[in-house]
Amino acid sequence: MALAEETKRITAQFDYTDDDVNKGVKEFLRQMSEGLERDGTSLSQIPTYVTGVPNGTEKGLYLAVDLGGTNFRVCSIHLNGDTTFNLTYSKVAIPKELMVAKQASDLFSFLAKQIELFLRKHHEDHFEAHIRRRQTVSTPEGYRDEQIFRLGFTFSFPVQQYGINKGTLMRWTKGFDIPDAVGKDVCALLQQEIDRLRLPVKVAALVNDTVGTLMARSYTSPGKTSTLLGAIFGTGTNGAYVEKVSNIKKPIEGDYDKSTGLMVINTEWGSFDNQMNILPNTSYDIELDQKSVNPGIQMFEKRVSGMFLGEIVRLVIVDMLKNPKISLFRDDNSSQNDWKSTTTIAPESGLFKQWGLDSSLMSIAAADNTPDYSSIRQELEKQLQIYAASLEDALAFKDVAYAVGRRAARLSAVALGAIVLQSGKLNDKTDEPIDIGVDGSLVEHYPFFRNMIYEALAAIEGIGPEGAKRIRIGIAKDGSGVGAALIALVAANMEKKGVVDYLNYIKTSVVEKFTNAIAETDEPTTIV
Repeated sequence: MALAEETKRITAQFDYTDDDVNKGVKEFLRQMSEGLERDGTSLSQIPTYVTGVPNGTEKGLYLAVDLGGTNFRVCSIHLNGDTTFNLTYSKVAIPKELMVAKQASDLFSFLAKQIELFLRKHHEDHFEAHIRRRQTVSTPEGYRDEQIFRLGFTFSFPVQQYGINKGTLMRWTKGFDIPDAVGKDVCALLQQEIDRLRLPVKVAALVNDTVGTLMARSYTSPGKTSTLLGAIFGTGTNGAYVEKVSNIKKPIEGDYDKSTGLMVINTEWGSFDNQMNILPNTSYDIELDQKSVNPGIQMFEKRVSGMFLGEIVRLVIVDMLKNPKISLFRDDNSSQNDWKSTTTIAPESGLFKQWGLDSSLMSIAAADNTPDYSSIRQELEKQLQIYAASLEDALAFKDVAYAVGRRAARLSAVALGAIVLQSGKLNDKTDEPIDIGVDGSLVEHYPFFRNMIYEALAAIEGIGPEGAKRIRIGIAKDGSGVGAALIALVAANMEKKGVVDYLNYIKTSVVEKFTNAIAETDEPTTIV
């Protein structure tokens, strides 16, 4: 009984009430507005230069590459125009020495070479590298592309974007360190190496994986409605949504298509409420933050994403182990244990190491409703070398994991609910659903995570149970592939629009010149 009571006391610290959810939504809306007004705020609210989302009828063959960490992926995506697509891809590990190369060109020439190998293998018929561009006056750049693949470049490192295919690297993360590349346009670096190999490829779009998730979902979602929001709840968490340009008060530098009146915004919500105005804060959250590589930053992410949830559970369990008044993962006599074996924890158990408890164990705990919790107990042994855990031990672990997971889901609902309210779509006189695309291990594999989000959405003022029924949360697969291809398509359409505008400009200029010439000669002339 002592263990059950102590577990109840600790898990109560993770309770995130309906009142807490509503306070969180109000603060999220305030910080969203702040981020639309100026830079340097908790919610960065970064304009992505993507000014529309697909509706599933788009067609074409596009390339996408994804440099997300230690692997590089090259894909070709054929959009069939009926919400379906065909994807071909290859993946290669980045050699360790190129992650810390002296010159940026060392890494980017390797990436370009992988694109060449992929094209030669899968698209030899399109591969006309020797005829790449023909001089012409039909575009502002002075050439016309022939047989050119438009490529979406998913680059999962901090970038300051200033165009749909322009962005400078701010800093490296994930073990990369190439100082030569910092402050340079990563699209230009890749294009330079592509051109050196004379490949029929144009880097058309710089892609954030969350924006890709939004695009991929909007293309594949059922029905007529376009997707409002793309969100990732996995190792990390972030969201991108469609905002009215009129709501963006800070300057948007660079060119973009103004005709839609819309702009996809990358919220970077992992850093929501770094000031800790409303976020819940237990002693375990504080300890996790202090021992992290970035104390005081990404405070929302540290309570929501899969990378951190397992660590919070680990810190709770370690704290409980120190309490001599309760018997967790230990018994004085094996007769107390329904498995009739003395419980032991190996000294080298991951339980005693930072990040030693993977959040996947929480999913197993949430899914195990067998009478003796055998799945939990087997996984505790397999993953953490906790041998012969008792039924009471397994129940305590399950309760702690559930409390941490439920709080994460309800915090997730704060972000989703705030953006739904910001959009005003609940006021539309329609039965069409408000579509949200999500990706990541938590929403895909953590049992009931989406159910717990819906439960919290129904408690939000301005949404309520009826509004929550109109919100449709669906899985969006492969944002870095399909989504990147779709953004390349948006970029290609912008180019076409630019060409038309340019030709109209030439036509107008020519007419003006002839008109002026006629006025000077005073002779009757016909312009054809």
